Amino acid sequence: MSGSGARQARPPKAARVAAYLGLVVLGAAVGSAGSLVQAAWFPLGLLLALLGTAGLFYGGLRATGTQLGVVAPAAGWVASVLLLSAGRPEGDGLFAGGLGEIVFLFGGAVLAVMCATMTRLPQPGGSSGRLGE
Repeated sequence: MSGSGARQARPPKAARVAAYLGLVVLGAAVGSAGSLVQAAWFPLGLLLALLGTAGLFYGGLRATGTQLGVVAPAAGWVASVLLLSAGRPEGDGLFAGGLGEIVFLFGGAVLAVMCATMTRLPQPGGSSGRLGE
């Protein structure tokens, strides 16, 4: 009956909310780790941080099958990166303001937009690729 286009039941709302909240937390963790790595091992650290960010955003899209699967980790990523880039009253800040930091900030934003606007390929066997199907 999988070839007839019958849709399977969606996962419970609590499971979807938990998945999206988990993606927000994971986005904050990847943003924090990327902020540290991109400055420590420039330029390979920058590449590693952007690859991790792209993997998170694309993985969220594939796991949930919705654009919200990209927006949730992107929100956590942006929040952590902005908090880490804001200086403290003493003048301390994680970002020094060089080219690597700018590429990381804008590159991550571009990756989020690219993943959110990707077309979702149909899954073999008629599954939509959504969480729980």
